Amino acid sequence: MSMNAIEVITLFADDIVATKAFYKKVFAAEVLFEDDVSAVFQFAGVMINLLKASEAPELVTPAPVGTATSGARMMLTIRVEDVNATYADLQGRGVSFLNGPIDRSWGRRTATFADPAGHAWEIAQEI
Repeated sequence: MSMNAIEVITLFADDIVATKAFYKKVFAAEVLFEDDVSAVFQFAGVMINLLKASEAPELVTPAPVGTATSGARMMLTIRVEDVNATYADLQGRGVSFLNGPIDRSWGRRTATFADPAGHAWEIAQEI
């Protein structure tokens, strides 16, 4: 079972209309899916930077740095061949899931868990 290909990074936005407009204007990325509450943009590649939380304030001041208890603000999605099998495997490793497996209206079967820092991770397969 391979879990090393990050497929989607989900960013949560309070003002979805303004955020969609920003992404369309700034990135001019291809829109793969859009509805009243979401938009999926195609980028050429993805990079993830894990930074020690004590270093983050300098980068986001004056905004506060979120914590695991303040609620999820992003979600990382990993494409898998079989969500049910991966779900069972991860449960066997002691992972507690927030939800799932669930068939979603956008054509994916998903299950979500959180890491110890509070970052949400989703496993997903096309259905």
